[in-house]
Amino acid sequence: MTRSILLAVIFSITSLTTSVAVASDDGLITKSSKFSVKETLDRLEKVLKKKGITIVTRWSHSDGANKNNIPLRPTELLLFGNPKLGSHMFTSHQTAGIDLPMKALAWEDEKGKVWLTYNDPAYIAARHHITNRPKIVKKMTGALNKLTGIATGAITPK
Repeated sequence: MTRSILLAVIFSITSLTTSVAVASDDGLITKSSKFSVKETLDRLEKVLKKKGITIVTRWSHSDGANKNNIPLRPTELLLFGNPKLGSHMFTSHQTAGIDLPMKALAWEDEKGKVWLTYNDPAYIAARHHITNRPKIVKKMTGALNKLTGIATGAITPK
């Protein structure tokens, strides 16, 4: 399956399960959030921890910019990982380490709307020529869709 077909399939599945999700050829999936930037990442961090996923760090781009007199709307990044899944990507091609652990960026646009953006696991696999891990990519994709859906309010947590 070519990368573009795989991305189209993932986009179709993602669109059916979230209120607004946009996947593109640049490998990013973006979802609208019902919450502020801070609350969106708080919710994501909470659900990730509940699932036993390691939080690496949380970084506020806007705090850094604003401290340097560079105006920037709320923009925060969360790095997180699950070695039970991600390590399989490294055993296929170690350069996947440049894209893993996963990252999620919560940001506010010029209209005040909040978005959550993250790297599509299928894109990461394609970028690093990982063709022998379709089950891992599918599991990562499904988990991220669900966890980010909870964080953005598109899915109600159980």
